[in-house]
Amino acid sequence: MGHPTAFIEVERKLPEDRDAKSRLIDWQEVHEHMPEDGIKEQASRCMDCGVPFCMSGNSQYAPAVAGCPVNNLIPEWNDLIYRGRWKEALQRLHKTNNFPEFTGRVCPAPCEGSCVLGINADPVTIKHHEVSIIERGFAEGWVVANPPAKRTGKTIAIVGSGPAGLAAAAQLNSAGHNVTVYERADRIGGLLMYGIPNMKLQKEIVQRRVDIMAEEGVVFVTDTEIGKDISMNRLKEDFDAVVLATGATVPRDLPVEGRDADGVHFAMEFLHKNTKSLLDSNHDDGKYISAKDKDVIVIGGGDTGTDCVGTALRHGCKSVYQLEIMPQPPESRQNSNPWPQWPKRLLVDYGQEESYAVQGQDPRDYLVMTKKIEKDDSGKVKAVHTVQIEWKKNPEGQMIPHDVPGSEKVYPADLVLLAMGFLGPEGKILEDLGVEKDNRSNAKAEYDDYATSVKGVFACGDARRGQSLIVWAINEGRGAAQKVDEFLMGKSYLPK
Repeated sequence: MGHPTAFIEVERKLPEDRDAKSRLIDWQEVHEHMPEDGIKEQASRCMDCGVPFCMSGNSQYAPAVAGCPVNNLIPEWNDLIYRGRWKEALQRLHKTNNFPEFTGRVCPAPCEGSCVLGINADPVTIKHHEVSIIERGFAEGWVVANPPAKRTGKTIAIVGSGPAGLAAAAQLNSAGHNVTVYERADRIGGLLMYGIPNMKLQKEIVQRRVDIMAEEGVVFVTDTEIGKDISMNRLKEDFDAVVLATGATVPRDLPVEGRDADGVHFAMEFLHKNTKSLLDSNHDDGKYISAKDKDVIVIGGGDTGTDCVGTALRHGCKSVYQLEIMPQPPESRQNSNPWPQWPKRLLVDYGQEESYAVQGQDPRDYLVMTKKIEKDDSGKVKAVHTVQIEWKKNPEGQMIPHDVPGSEKVYPADLVLLAMGFLGPEGKILEDLGVEKDNRSNAKAEYDDYATSVKGVFACGDARRGQSLIVWAINEGRGAAQKVDEFLMGKSYLPK
């Protein structure tokens, strides 16, 4: 704790964002950079508290109680930043997190939600320090390939190249195993590559890490769908162990009249095609779902809904609204939501900020339920019919929505994007292998064990736990790697 009173004297500050209107003409990152002196000053706010809740993420209580799922050594590297010992800070950071360049950009920062300073003040800017450390490491040439000194001869197939699969691959490769990662898309990264838009995570950042892993010996196979191009049984026969890290990619649908209208798409289809066309041709190939000059309705809140808003605005949409079935969160933490629980309060993310700049208002409408999608004579979407709702308890004590009489509203729409979350992994792979599922259709495997009902087959990340955060995917990929290593070698020295 280099500056004992900084948490009292220094106010929380983050780097400025680029101007909301001007950044809509490109797909570059939203945030500006902070000078080193400013980062050091912000790091000095870390109190070196007796019990650092920031680093104590626990699967049993997530997501209600916050804390870092990969147990980053946050107070240590905050102090090292303040003292200018950046290389040591990077070493501490890499002890627990394989990909801080990802989490430092797109993680919602549960660590900050449980920062002790946050009890009665603004929390430390932990997430920004994380990305500052790793980018300093790349800039200085400290982040280089580190292949294992010898190989074990054991072979492992990892199905899926999202954050869980990549984390498992990195750890198992470091133990000397021969790791092959299979990805059905044409680029490695899973949702990191195609599920998160460029303005939140530049794809060269993802590719930079993939290239390092390839140099370290991980084999990446793209354009290959397991269960279609290669059978699961063959994969199990050809490898000593298999890790299922396919994610939870089955989207929640909207069972209303007119759902089949032309112009209604799942959010991930919209985001995936947009990024692929951007990377392939800077959108010149036209192989994406354009929102240009269209009235866009995004059904569903959360990060995916916000990404749809930001993408539609960059296309040059006529208007965009985001319909949310839940009530608007309060502007500040309520007494019923005490620290160290995740603070449930209203946030204005980049997409909403850009909507304010272009449309003069927040795109979100709360307590709105979609009742019908109207088509025109050619079958194209024309409008979305909604009603305001209120949540009330039923006789069993469950909160259910009730229509508010007379609150019907019609939104004009040329494009409707469904961003209501995900139900679980696609079932064919699990069924082909005979892997038992849990009651939510995920691969059944206990946390901290990761073994499925089929010997030698493990599951981790969203494929096991359901839709969750990138940082939890990394946590599970690391944990699964340790259990696979133990299964193959009898014991493991890999950290979780």
